[in-house]
Amino acid sequence: MAKFVIAGRADCPYYAKTELLADYLQKNLPDFRIHKITQRPEVWEDWLKDVCEKNKWSHKNSPIIWRELLDRGGKGLLLGGYNEFLEHAQLYYDVTSSMTTELMKVIAQENLGTHIEKEQEEEALKTCINTLQVWITSASAPACYNLIPILTSGEVFGMQTEISITLFDNKQAEEHLKSLVMETQDLVSPVLRSVSICTTVEEAFRQAQVIVVLDDTTDKEVFTLEDCLRSRVPLCRLYGYLIEKNADESVRVIVGGKTFVNLKTVLLMRYAPRIAHNIIAVALGVEGEAKAVLARKLKTTPSYIKDVIIWGNISGNNYVDLRKTKVYRYESAIWGPLHYSRPLLNLIFDSEWVKREFVATLKNLTATGRQFRGILAAHSIATTLKYWYHGSPPGEIVSLGILSEGQFGIPEGIVFSMPVKFENGTWVVLTDLKDIEISEQIMTRMTSDLIQEKLVALGDKIHFQPYQSETELRKKEKRISLLITDDSQKGQVSDDFESKTVEP
Repeated sequence: MAKFVIAGRADCPYYAKTELLADYLQKNLPDFRIHKITQRPEVWEDWLKDVCEKNKWSHKNSPIIWRELLDRGGKGLLLGGYNEFLEHAQLYYDVTSSMTTELMKVIAQENLGTHIEKEQEEEALKTCINTLQVWITSASAPACYNLIPILTSGEVFGMQTEISITLFDNKQAEEHLKSLVMETQDLVSPVLRSVSICTTVEEAFRQAQVIVVLDDTTDKEVFTLEDCLRSRVPLCRLYGYLIEKNADESVRVIVGGKTFVNLKTVLLMRYAPRIAHNIIAVALGVEGEAKAVLARKLKTTPSYIKDVIIWGNISGNNYVDLRKTKVYRYESAIWGPLHYSRPLLNLIFDSEWVKREFVATLKNLTATGRQFRGILAAHSIATTLKYWYHGSPPGEIVSLGILSEGQFGIPEGIVFSMPVKFENGTWVVLTDLKDIEISEQIMTRMTSDLIQEKLVALGDKIHFQPYQSETELRKKEKRISLLITDDSQKGQVSDDFESKTVEP
């Protein structure tokens, strides 16, 4: 079998004619094989000189052709250039080329353009392989501005991991994104390979390995809770489709935001089923706020408080569990080494404060979305990513929104915040924790809203009905009964109350 190597300058007309003739021979002769080497004009002379010195050949022009003799243990037999190859083809195969000079020049220019494009594609692919591709949606949101410096600090993925960041948003935000790119480049981060923007939907999440989903906006105004819930579906459906189509098969998706975080997460799982196991919701924002409120009460530092568990709806009806919470380095009559801790509930003697003021403060923060402002939102996302890649602190409980598989009696199929630990690039639900059973009433209160959110959003339920406990229903029934009695005494019973039936 004859195997020839044809090397030449990308814009060389003679190289173009030689490779086309070689293509013809390879196509029509079963034992004729070729290997092409194309070099840019600016590097051709140096490359040719190195090849000739290595093989002790003498050749100065493009192209250079040699026959490989590897099957015989040889280094290769120099054939020569353009003229020598044409003579060889004519002599051994009775084939020649009648290509005109003008056509040779046209093909040479096409070869150069193709070679440059191929090099650019290879470089882009090399970048994708060697760097972590991070995409941030709704990149004009304040949280993104605060998230970028943390990601580029090397604290999240490690100083040995280079990252490329793509900021994704709509066309209207393009100028803002360009300014953000310039500021990011000014950081001169040693781990940042590149930062770019994307406003073309079809290109979203191309080769993405990490996707951060921030607050989304709706194109139309909504007036009811039901419309607001349903408005999340189109974007999540689109994101799910694009993630399945364009992202890396091992992509990790982390969902944050001010509203309906659990709902957005479960919708993404629905519309991107291939990577549903790698989609999580950030709960550390609520956890951080709870620790800060507790620290102010105890006059200590929030970082000294560990193992606060957030159950349920991250941006809605949740339960802050302090039964496992510990306080380290607390100034009191009892002192110990750095690893010594005390149960938090043993240090707060005002149980009414925990039941009322503490709960009311966190509820107000959740209702206003304050815990998901820029700095805290960014820190919560970055910390969760850091744990996901490098593991959470040993022995520490972390709250995370994940798809329920029935743990702790939580209904399957909803995204629910629960206690986990991160290890080996994934998370483990801490089902072996003792004494953390949740009462049926609290569990029903949390799961009812999440189930209804999902049903309303998908159109399986028309109206959202907030959960009411039996106590609340009895109070409501009592109020209605008193009002009816009062109106009866006045002889002014309204038609509305006459037509209602209050179930016991």
